[in-house]
Amino acid sequence: MEKFKTFTGIVAGVDRANIDTDAIIPKEYLKSIKRTGFGAALFSDWRYKNDGSDNPSFVLNKPETAGAQILVARNNFGCGSSREHAVWAVQQYGFKVVIAPRQDDVPAFADIFRGNCGKNGLLTIELTAAQVDTIFKTLGKEPGVKATVNLEAQTVIVHAAGGDQVFPFNADPVLRNKLLNGLDDIAQTLQYADDIAAYEARH
Repeated sequence: MEKFKTFTGIVAGVDRANIDTDAIIPKEYLKSIKRTGFGAALFSDWRYKNDGSDNPSFVLNKPETAGAQILVARNNFGCGSSREHAVWAVQQYGFKVVIAPRQDDVPAFADIFRGNCGKNGLLTIELTAAQVDTIFKTLGKEPGVKATVNLEAQTVIVHAAGGDQVFPFNADPVLRNKLLNGLDDIAQTLQYADDIAAYEARH
């Protein structure tokens, strides 16, 4: 897994709550036995018309958001099934970060989706509803606005025309360490290879 580095990228917003995994990648794309090629299927029911052509009204088909790396949505993103393909589709499209708000008792992300993101190196950031509202208002005025994501400092900085908007966030310390150091579950375990070998030798 690659180390997560501070970067500046275009922000794209899908202003919907409860976006489930079937909307992220519909079931007909799950037949492949490979873990590649899912980016083109991301939000396919919204991105494409019935004839397969681009839907010009969908945000990811607008020229301002071409190459977007930061996705903003509403609460309960990634609910539904446990398909890991949803994370692969988001990541393989080119997104490095997904931002969503916790609202009352509704989580920002479904638990299994969030867990799958962490295992694949896709950063999920939870902000408040008011903060996400501010980002969407900025996107409405400035489509294609850029933001800088700094996991080490735990900040998202939206570079709006009226001045930078700084949004602090709290990442799980264990996950933050894994992402900053590019450690998947296996690599993290192998850090203790000597201790494991010593334990096995004793038993």
